[in-house]
Amino acid sequence: MRQYLQHILNDLRFDESWKPVSQPVVGAWIVFYLAFLAYAFSAHGGFLFIDNANLVVHEGGHNLFRWFGPTLCLWGGTLLQWAVPFLLAVYFFTQREATGFVFCVFFFFENWLYTATYMADARAMDLPLVTTGDPDFVEHDFNAIFSSLGVLAYDTRIAAVVRLIGWCGMIGVVMWFAVIGLRRQQRKSDIPQWKSLA
Repeated sequence: MRQYLQHILNDLRFDESWKPVSQPVVGAWIVFYLAFLAYAFSAHGGFLFIDNANLVVHEGGHNLFRWFGPTLCLWGGTLLQWAVPFLLAVYFFTQREATGFVFCVFFFFENWLYTATYMADARAMDLPLVTTGDPDFVEHDFNAIFSSLGVLAYDTRIAAVVRLIGWCGMIGVVMWFAVIGLRRQQRKSDIPQWKSLA
């Protein structure tokens, strides 16, 4: 198990196995991510424009998992909402495409902010609810989930932890991209000029 984890950590290094990314591209993406983080921070836990796409995937998850019974149908929205960017990140990881990998991991964790907002509303139920089915049977996912788990009174605490994980994940993957991108450029600049001209 330890060797397997070490193998994964080695694969995460931005060594020659990753496809090259130019310094201007790395810089442009870093600017994009920093701008998005500032935008998300200024929303103070509110919905972001990207959450409209998250909502579509979320509702699709309820319809997809409906085939597996009421419990999975209830959880299915959040499961698919997290699974889509995660599975795309896995694909880009296997293809060694760093920009695609970072983008998908970043928005995987952004989904945690969206989920945390929904979780924090479990008792209050102030958020407008969306459904693809009969509106008379719409229910608040996390009111039902937390009630069934007996943790409804802790909705805002759970949401705070989920939100913190989301922020840490987004910031962490951007830092990884920046540091590793700079290291790669530094390694290139360490090559003697006569070798780079050959």
